[in-house]
Amino acid sequence: MKYSSLLSGLTALALASVAYAADRTAAIYIQPVSQSPSAPVPLAEIRYDTISPATESEVISYEAPELPDETKLVRIGVYNPSAKQWASSTSVASVENFSKGYSPTLMLSLDRKGDVFSAALRGVRIDAGQTRDFGPQAVVLVTEPGKQPELNKPIVLSPEGKNVVPEEKSFLQKYWWLIGIVVLMTMTGGGGGEQGK
Repeated sequence: MKYSSLLSGLTALALASVAYAADRTAAIYIQPVSQSPSAPVPLAEIRYDTISPATESEVISYEAPELPDETKLVRIGVYNPSAKQWASSTSVASVENFSKGYSPTLMLSLDRKGDVFSAALRGVRIDAGQTRDFGPQAVVLVTEPGKQPELNKPIVLSPEGKNVVPEEKSFLQKYWWLIGIVVLMTMTGGGGGEQGK
């Protein structure tokens, strides 16, 4: 009896650690694009599930950015404050995405291991009559392997090393056997017999 309870306890611990390891968070930073750039500041924190990231993502925290009036563009990405460098590729967005009547949608692109390699922002126009969810949304995209070329047929080269192009056959070369059948049936076909005796 003790062995079964020990085994069930270890199983529960293993399942809990797998469930905990599946959840990850990504801190999204924003930086105004200007002549004298300032340090990136936190914009949002997104939690996503590495097992099913497309369905299990949410914005944990979001701080509306306070940008100078002359700012037209902002840089969005994952920033490492301790190393003082961007940890992902960044995207540039207009400050109009934060205007009244728009809901910011943060998009994360993940690699096959679940690490963020790109972050972007898009303002989605909201209609107060259709939705009551005006807060920021999170969209997580996972990269898929691209289509591979089909390598079934070997390339035939001539003795000179050039690609051999098969010659196009004429109508007679393609359908000689059908013409032969029609001629044979016409010659061997029975006649109408004697007419008018």
